[in-house]
Amino acid sequence: MDIALWYGAVALGGTPVAIVQRLNAELVKILDMPDIRKSLTEQGADVQGGTTEEFGKFMRNESARWGEVVKQAGIKPE
Repeated sequence: MDIALWYGAVALGGTPVAIVQRLNAELVKILDMPDIRKSLTEQGADVQGGTTEEFGKFMRNESARWGEVVKQAGIKPE
């Protein structure tokens, strides 16, 4: 089984691209701060920053992967 817990930041659809890119750039800078990276790593995190496109692709892949699990298991919302 390949399961990982991950966190990410998202913006509402329709948020101007310039704002999304600026938020992403600032969050990547924060993740690259040595004290932040050290703290997260000591807590067991695999710290990764990246582009908005990379994160979008990752989220689409996760949605497809887990959507298939939900479908195969016959899981229904309650």
